[in-house]
Parts: sequence; structure tokens; C-alpha cells
Amino acid sequence: MSKVKTNSAAKKRFKLVGKKKVKRAQAYHRHLLTKKGAKRRRQLRGGDYVSKVDLSSVLVLLGH
Repeated sequence: MSKVKTNSAAKKRFKLVGKKKVKRAQAYHRHLLTKKGAKRRRQLRGGDYVSKVDLSSVLVLLGH
């Protein structure tokens, strides 16, 4: 049986953390930051976890 290939786009965007938790970057923090407030930019800086609804799809892309 052949190896399960990891999706290249997914491995750049997601990181497995602990047991069945996947870390991701926050959206809306790439450009047009001057119109966003300092508090909003600061909160967008940190990462977040993939929601339970999307978790199974992301794990398939990561080969798990």
C-alpha cells in the first residue's frame, strides 16, 4: 500500500499540538492594518485552534 501524502498547503498553514488539536493563524492580519485599531491588531497577532467542525477535514489533509 502506498504512503498517505500530506497536503502541501495544509502543512504550511496548520500545526498539530497535543492530542487532536490543530493550531492555525488568525485571519485579517495580512494587510489594511492601518484602519484596524491597536487592540484588534494585538488580538489578531496570536494564533487560534481549528474548530471542532473543521478538525476532521484538516486532519485528513495533514495525513492523520
